[in-house]
Amino acid sequence: MPLFLWLTFVLFYSGSAISGQITQAVFSDVQYDASATTQCLAQPGSTMYGGGVIVNPEFSNGTAGWAMFGKGVIEESISLSKNRFMVARNRKRPMDSVSQKVQLEKGKFYAFSAWIQVNEGSETVSVVFGVGDGEFVPGGSIVAEQGCWSLLKGGVAVNSSSTVDVLFKSKNTSKEIWVDNVALQPFSKKQWRFHQDKNIEKVRKSRVRFQITYAKKTGLTVRGAKFLVKQTKPGFPFGCGMNFHILDSADYQNWFASRFRYTTFTNAMKWYSTEEKQGQENYTIADAMVKFSQDNGISIRGHNVFWDDPKYQPDWVKALSPEDLRKAAEKRINSVVSRYAGQLIAWDVVNENLHFSFFEDNLGKNASSIYYSTAYKLDPTPRMFLNEYNTIEYCGDEKVSPGNYKKRLKEIFSYPGNEDIPAGIGVQGHFGPGQPNLAYMRSSLEILATTGVPIWLTEVSVEPGVNQAQYLEEILREAFSHPAVEGIIMFAGPAYAGFNATALTDKSFNNTPAGDIVDNLIEEWKSPYFKACTNDGGFFSTSLFHGEYEITITNPATNCSSTSRFEVTRDSSGRTFHFQIG
Repeated sequence: MPLFLWLTFVLFYSGSAISGQITQAVFSDVQYDASATTQCLAQPGSTMYGGGVIVNPEFSNGTAGWAMFGKGVIEESISLSKNRFMVARNRKRPMDSVSQKVQLEKGKFYAFSAWIQVNEGSETVSVVFGVGDGEFVPGGSIVAEQGCWSLLKGGVAVNSSSTVDVLFKSKNTSKEIWVDNVALQPFSKKQWRFHQDKNIEKVRKSRVRFQITYAKKTGLTVRGAKFLVKQTKPGFPFGCGMNFHILDSADYQNWFASRFRYTTFTNAMKWYSTEEKQGQENYTIADAMVKFSQDNGISIRGHNVFWDDPKYQPDWVKALSPEDLRKAAEKRINSVVSRYAGQLIAWDVVNENLHFSFFEDNLGKNASSIYYSTAYKLDPTPRMFLNEYNTIEYCGDEKVSPGNYKKRLKEIFSYPGNEDIPAGIGVQGHFGPGQPNLAYMRSSLEILATTGVPIWLTEVSVEPGVNQAQYLEEILREAFSHPAVEGIIMFAGPAYAGFNATALTDKSFNNTPAGDIVDNLIEEWKSPYFKACTNDGGFFSTSLFHGEYEITITNPATNCSSTSRFEVTRDSSGRTFHFQIG
């Protein structure tokens, strides 16, 4: 074989072997550390990345590299097991703590981790980045406890190069903040994308093998059998919100049905939509949208049974006495869940339950837990989700931090009788117009993943801005690449239907830049049609995205064809699919 052909063969057919080796060499020194835990440990865990850009991350050299930010005292302490750590005490303000100055580079993502403890009780402790002029950028938080170490994991996206102070914040200044094994590791966007692509190949695809044999000649394989493989349905749920405008527009219907197999109705199932006036239920719109979805093979997430925000209760509900509210709520949950029993894949049972507490305030602290139990008894088919915003998109909202989300999830699903309910984590993902903090988003998903409960991004949107399409792509790739994420629903769509914040088309259904991104990802995340033929042993191997497939096989002797169906899942890795021809 001529040398230039041999090089082409190696580059193309060995999974880009040479370029892959070069890529691996470039990035192998900064492998992303996905370890996470929400357990409180007697001894702090190891230091990630050897500390990264942090000097003296394990305090092996006392206070070298560290200083007191604000007022108070920092001092080295040594545990009974001879572990060295840093203590900030005599604090006067929330951000009085141990700190270190570091140089951050524009365009990089910084993964942060540290082990934290407080000297008494429990307290929320955050990492913040002081960028000057009294401005502090949050990077993540944890509820630290006395007597054990908790992992604070987060990160920051850097839009301009500067020197910043890395420090810790706790509102209760009477508490000492104990810190150990601090790390801050930079990643370029190319490195970040490399890790995403590596994960996608690992968790969204499986390497499989086909073997084709003759039906009438037991065990005899078919050499040179030609076949065509076509993916008919994606294995990963990637969908889009839908509103009532779809009922009166063939263009909207065609646009949606040609792209998506999963949806959430933005408002049509909510209480204020189905019972605007007390006692006058009207499911006309919701029923019609369900029928359209079912006619087009589109699976539906139910959204929502209740919404804990007082502002979004039906007007008549706000004036009810607690006893009348209890009766009205019981009627509501029985009505909506029973009506769509067996037709939904999920329910957001009580929406935004960490931010708000309308039902708990009026009906008692276990109100939401009881509603999850009731919904499951009425329809055990759907997965029951706790659905919140800001958990992955904004690290400054401590109320809905991953740690607090996990705590609330545990409270609801450990309520007597709820232990066997199939729980789901719903993180909405309403991102602002600026660069998304993918480092924080990833760390949040890692912490939530420790629950072992499926995670869905339920309402992804990006506010309008210069780089809206780019940021939407970055967010979707980050979610798709994470092993614990089992589905994505965007709250986006055509401008015709009022999706002006994250419009995927204009009013004439021409794609916006964001719409192009979505269409491109839909194509990228499925296996393309391909033709191939078996080798001398009757085998052919390839890597396929998870999903449903058709294979059409042609007998090389008779030129007759037959079609079969198969499905590739996470469990298919290394599997051989056997097909026969006459």
